[in-house]
Amino acid sequence: MELTHVNEKGVKMVEVGQKDVVFRKAIAKGRIRLKPETIRLIQEGKTKKGNVIASAQIAGILAVKRTWEIIPLCHPIPLTGVDITFEFGKDYIEATCEVRAYYKTGVEMEALTGVSVALLTIWDMVKAVEKDEKGQYPFTRIEDIRVVEKIKE
Repeated sequence: MELTHVNEKGVKMVEVGQKDVVFRKAIAKGRIRLKPETIRLIQEGKTKKGNVIASAQIAGILAVKRTWEIIPLCHPIPLTGVDITFEFGKDYIEATCEVRAYYKTGVEMEALTGVSVALLTIWDMVKAVEKDEKGQYPFTRIEDIRVVEKIKE
């Protein structure tokens, strides 16, 4: 197996100029574990920092759009759509980020970045109620971030 971004001369950005423009889609998922009482506060809109879900969606979308600025070897991709959705469990929120584009390279990194930043934003907005008496986060964790679907048509 050969790495596409590294050769004997060092690190490089992969040349995609000769590739065809095709439809690309990637879906990434991840979870944040929270105390059940924190989940309830989010669902009831009673968190001190405001609407957690709307903030996480906006932050995730912004992150998708700026992935090429954050991850050094990613190409700037003209995106056609981004959707970030959430499902609630008793002690977790699962985020899903779907990214679409017509371009020469895939959008997996954009989907992973979007879901990651959405989950980080949730953490930031609820950290005050997630801390224990020592200021630690014994229950809170982000986990299982992965690409669940990739399409190239």
